[in-house]
Amino acid sequence: MTDWLQHLPVLPILVPLAVAAALIPIDERERTLKGSIGFTSTVIVFVVAVILMATAGEETLPGAGVYQLGNWPAPFGIVLVVDRLSALMLCLTSGLALAAQVYSMARWHTAGHHFHSLLQLLVAGVNGAFLTGDLFNLFVFFEVMLAASYGLLLHGSGPLRVKAGLHYIAINLAASSLFLVGVSLIYGATGTLNMADLSTRLAALAPEGRMLVETGAAVLGIAFLVKAGMWPLSFWLPTAYAAATPPVAAIFAVLTKVGIYVIIRLNLLVFGTAAGASAGFGQSWLLAGGMATIAFGAVGVLASQAMGRLAGYSVLVSSGTLLAAIGLGHQEMIAGALFYLVSSTLTIAAFFLLIELVERGRDAAADVLAVTMEAYGDFDENEEEEEVGVAIPGTMAVLGLCFSLCAVLLSGLPPLSGFIAKFTLLHGLFDVPTAGQARTISAADWTYVALVILSGLAAMIAMNRIGIRTFWASIEGTIPRVVVIEITPVVVLLAACVFLSFQAGPAMRYMQATADDLLNPAGYGERVLSAPRAGGQ
Repeated sequence: MTDWLQHLPVLPILVPLAVAAALIPIDERERTLKGSIGFTSTVIVFVVAVILMATAGEETLPGAGVYQLGNWPAPFGIVLVVDRLSALMLCLTSGLALAAQVYSMARWHTAGHHFHSLLQLLVAGVNGAFLTGDLFNLFVFFEVMLAASYGLLLHGSGPLRVKAGLHYIAINLAASSLFLVGVSLIYGATGTLNMADLSTRLAALAPEGRMLVETGAAVLGIAFLVKAGMWPLSFWLPTAYAAATPPVAAIFAVLTKVGIYVIIRLNLLVFGTAAGASAGFGQSWLLAGGMATIAFGAVGVLASQAMGRLAGYSVLVSSGTLLAAIGLGHQEMIAGALFYLVSSTLTIAAFFLLIELVERGRDAAADVLAVTMEAYGDFDENEEEEEVGVAIPGTMAVLGLCFSLCAVLLSGLPPLSGFIAKFTLLHGLFDVPTAGQARTISAADWTYVALVILSGLAAMIAMNRIGIRTFWASIEGTIPRVVVIEITPVVVLLAACVFLSFQAGPAMRYMQATADDLLNPAGYGERVLSAPRAGGQ
């Protein structure tokens, strides 16, 4: 490993932080310049993330992928840890940030001040949360991420956006307080917040210390389940995401996955098989809450008349599917869950960007009128029969094709990655871990299967209904004005899903390797705690 490669783990945090600070003094009238600088920064982060992802499995040297800030070894110093999972999440985050940034430069970055600085701060916070190796710095990066998200959600003003933003701020401030309480309890019981060190100490704790750790983990879990959107903590999410501007909603699609990431990390690393009596702590709550979230999200998808709320409830379905998969505790499902995480996040982000293009120029009362017509009809006996069918201009054809791809992906229909993700997820549920050994399929397993299938059916019905109303039987018949810089991010995100479908084999091999890493907490702990200091000191 060369010297320059050793310093790559800090760049996904350092570059956007430095650029965010550099953009603030630039006059707001120079938004094109600020956007170009921000775009360059995000491209650099994306390239670094791809390199880290390509080299994440190369552990030929002791401490490979461990970056010691200040050259202090763990658990005493701050460490950044790059493994396959964190590298995957870095690529996903930077890819969505690129799409949001390009889309915003058409017009949305002019709707308020310091959009590009806030976006860079958000990227730095999210990347730091994925890279950090200890809980305290997870809190620090979590706060950086939330502070930036407050400004981004309020970007563009408007009464609905301000109302949703104030609710979002209040709820997340409460979650941050719980985060601090949980971290304090864990530190008081173990004397460490380094996750690798926690994984080695938990099994040896006395019963009273173990109880304190589990209490702290439960409080900490609530904070992240609020961000992940688990029912009943998810009441704020559909309204907030639907009120956000399109580029903000698209990048927010990955914020729920920050909560999912931390839960996966702690569940398999700290509360894995080596945790003794605490092994599998909280899985039953994750299972019950995840299934309730799927059901709640599916009902919300069916009830939504506006596409923004439909997309918001789709986020809940995605989160619930992943939380319940973690709660089931079947190790064979982890690779499929990671594939589903990537596919669903890309799809929902593309859908959020597409919604504004499709609805541009439409009257807000059109949906209400369409529902009324569906319920009571609009047939007039004296009306002469008109020629069926309309000429579809090129803009509507492109938008309709993108909408159809989103519908197929959200519904989980073949042959795209949405279907592959759900198939691999359910295949892992029924997979036999050892040859010749039978597995008993429990009622919870069958319930999960039913909810995953029914949530896909709900998405298909809702997307078909809105698609027909929008593209085939539109009351207004207006054609939105769309520029290339706006449709390009949507096409690229959907093309990534199509590429993921054709490259499902290599992608699943990477996901399986990631799952194997997660199921080996001893290897993670040894790599972090035994990493040598720079200079061989």
